[in-house]
Amino acid sequence: MHPNSVFSARQILWTLTFAGQLVLLVVLLGRERVRRYPWFTVGIALFAVRLLAEVLLAGRMAALPLQEIFLGLADLTAIVGLLVVVEVARRAFAPAQRLTWILGTVALLAVACAVVAYWEPWPQWKELAVDTLLGKLRLLQLLAQKGDTLVDLLTVELGLLVVLFGRHFSGGWRSHTQKIAIGLSTVALAWMAVQGAWQIVARTVHPTTQPEYERIMGLGAKLVNANKVVYIAALIWWIAWLWRDEPGTAVAAETEPPALDQLTAETVNPAVQEEQ
Repeated sequence: MHPNSVFSARQILWTLTFAGQLVLLVVLLGRERVRRYPWFTVGIALFAVRLLAEVLLAGRMAALPLQEIFLGLADLTAIVGLLVVVEVARRAFAPAQRLTWILGTVALLAVACAVVAYWEPWPQWKELAVDTLLGKLRLLQLLAQKGDTLVDLLTVELGLLVVLFGRHFSGGWRSHTQKIAIGLSTVALAWMAVQGAWQIVARTVHPTTQPEYERIMGLGAKLVNANKVVYIAALIWWIAWLWRDEPGTAVAAETEPPALDQLTAETVNPAVQEEQ
């Protein structure tokens, strides 16, 4: 590679994101966190697959098959995101009573669904034309967008609950569950802020010249890059905390009672302990 070659911000952020995901997967596998957080692991791996697909498939396939693959992965990501929310909630509030679980779930879903219902844009059903291939692709895109918004809202709500009430259950401070929830909610909040800012720009700014249009598109690219930086910071956060054991784990291992055969040997032959 030429020493004077210049990488774009998009390429640098893509490389850092993909490398961070690989390191996080190594930590999850090497430190045996996958057993506790299988869907979180699947979500990170699926995001890495989407990044690879963008590089390996873009420009090498026809437009329609490429859109089908990308939209299918996006819908699958939304489904896995919902499972991650359920997984984190179960880990954080496992000791909660059944009535508390039901009321909390209904409240979170009600708030999130209400926000999604008012979160524009919503296309007209006639515009989808689901009887055509293009209409089906639009429907898949709509499901992916609204599904991501629903997951983001639930994630932010859950993160707030874990921070406020997690210490009373199983999601106390310095626990892996709370660190995962904080990272997920931060990423979700940043992405919703980017979407909201872009919607405001789209409604209020109407470019009339090519330089104005390019300036607005450059602003959109900067917002997306800022969101990617937040995600990279979350990856570093997860790597640092998931590498470490939760408080009390090492103490529990040190205070583990001696094996039965060791107790038997010391009881039968006390002289062994005196000689040591």
